Amino acid sequence: MSIKFKLLAAMAALSLVLGACGKAEETASKPKVENKEKSAEKKETEENEKVAYADVFTEATTELEKAKEGKEVDFDKVTDLYNKNFKELVQQRDAEFEDTIDEKITTALSAGKDGSMDKVVVKQLFDKLMQKVFYTSIKHDFTEVTEKWGNTEEVNAELEEAKNYYAILKTTVEKRDAAYGTTLVSVIDGGFSEIETAVKNNDQLGFNLGKQVVDKTLMKTFYLATGALPNGYATKAAAEAGKDAALAKVEQAEGWAFYQSLSSYLSKHAADETAFIEKQFNLESDVKAVDPAAVNKAFVRGFAKIAIDEYGESKELFGEDKAVITGLEGALFIDIIGEDIKTLLGEDAYKTLTEKAQKYVETAKAKDKAAGEAQLNELISTLNTIVEKAK
Repeated sequence: MSIKFKLLAAMAALSLVLGACGKAEETASKPKVENKEKSAEKKETEENEKVAYADVFTEATTELEKAKEGKEVDFDKVTDLYNKNFKELVQQRDAEFEDTIDEKITTALSAGKDGSMDKVVVKQLFDKLMQKVFYTSIKHDFTEVTEKWGNTEEVNAELEEAKNYYAILKTTVEKRDAAYGTTLVSVIDGGFSEIETAVKNNDQLGFNLGKQVVDKTLMKTFYLATGALPNGYATKAAAEAGKDAALAKVEQAEGWAFYQSLSSYLSKHAADETAFIEKQFNLESDVKAVDPAAVNKAFVRGFAKIAIDEYGESKELFGEDKAVITGLEGALFIDIIGEDIKTLLGEDAYKTLTEKAQKYVETAKAKDKAAGEAQLNELISTLNTIVEKAK
């Protein structure tokens, strides 16, 4: 498959994207922040457009889906839909999360139109990169809830937006539930329910705990789609590599695009693992070199390292609400790689680990420092063992 250099640069890891592009986007966003009048107008426009996000996303992906059937794709139509409905939202998330999704999507659509990239690959990149934007928009709305806490009307408006974004992602979550026999949809629904109850009761800790359940369960969804065994795209791409090179490349692209929702978080805690996974999925890499077992182990090490860091932070902040929140985060990251831990340590050991993780959250709530420190040491020790066994 022939891919132009400009596309390789755009689709590579963030470190490979030209710094000038990121600076140009950052500079372009500044006047919007400084001009309050324009910000207000923009927000009003954004509010009106959000209602149609799901419909427009479906319209755009349906047009791109024609590529799978060998039909002509109207890239001008898709580009127009993107520019009029999504571009501003994407640029806002790019500025907030120091990302370059707008550049990637724009370049992919251009490459699909001029034929320098497989049109089916373009569809997957557009689809999954927009899913990242909807995911980070949920995170954005949760941040807004924190900032507006106490103003029930505004808080509920932000939560409604978050639920609307999640509604677009729900199909992806349902697919993972079907593939792995998980109950992610139910868990996320429970997280939102916990958040709503917390808002009613002015319980900010309850909100933060519910927020973590929603966020980390979506992260688990993206992990199951990328590096989990046996149904992640690393496995699918490798299985097709020797049979259908074009399909294998599409699946590698799907894995790469889904991975973008995880890479920035992983990179803060597990730089080596992040770089390895990126290289495996990157479209510059030979799809025949994709190693599903190695990708899986890198993910397991990465998430275990994140859990270790969360518990380390919880230890430092013990006695504060943040210690409870990071304690729950540690437990949720353990859950993300639960099936992998069972494979590495056995069913009984995993059950014991999850029980300890849950018990620690209760200990952190009770502010029992002596018991908490002992429990943290045990949790971190087991997680270090997982990191070693996943090498």
